[in-house]
Amino acid sequence: MFDAEFAAGFTQLLRWRRDVRHFDCRTVAEEDMRALLACASFAPSVGNAQPWRFVRLRSPGIRDALAAHVDTQGARAAERYAGQARYDHYVSLKLHGLREAPELLAVFCDERTGAGHGLGIATMPEMLRYSCVLAIHNLWLAARLRGIGLGWVSILDPRTVQALLDVPAEWSLIALLCIGYPAEESDTPELERRGWQSREPWNDRVFER
Repeated sequence: MFDAEFAAGFTQLLRWRRDVRHFDCRTVAEEDMRALLACASFAPSVGNAQPWRFVRLRSPGIRDALAAHVDTQGARAAERYAGQARYDHYVSLKLHGLREAPELLAVFCDERTGAGHGLGIATMPEMLRYSCVLAIHNLWLAARLRGIGLGWVSILDPRTVQALLDVPAEWSLIALLCIGYPAEESDTPELERRGWQSREPWNDRVFER
């Protein structure tokens, strides 16, 4: 069904996926956003539960509040490196693009979804959240295919974000995503370029028993 040319292109797409923190001022067309969300919905999910819930953040006030919250959390995280050689390195990193990205998307998991009828989560309820992560990965690759960048913001307090967005109590935060066109392209991930962490050999992570 898929030929060698497609396989090579797909491998290249995986290699070029990036966590983007620097965005230019171009807007993302609405048809592209709808296409990304449609691609996300093709993800596999436990029991076909489709537990992902996407919240598009349009309010400037919410954007400002999220950016301020993440800045505060980033400053607190920096304290972990106080007195270490990496401290200056850490504080020099750009950790998010919440103020610049044209699109912000919060991804939640509906922990009480009726879809799927509980199949596959009796002993591993976290499978619902894993399903949401797969949906995000689908969206990420679909964005990269279109030249659109995505940044996953993780330095935050989920409860604060949930309260700020006023979502149902049974929704748990999975991701806060910045979406837009990268300010620059590079074949090397930013954290590797900046000397924070290089990619290690994949076979060092494979074990047999």
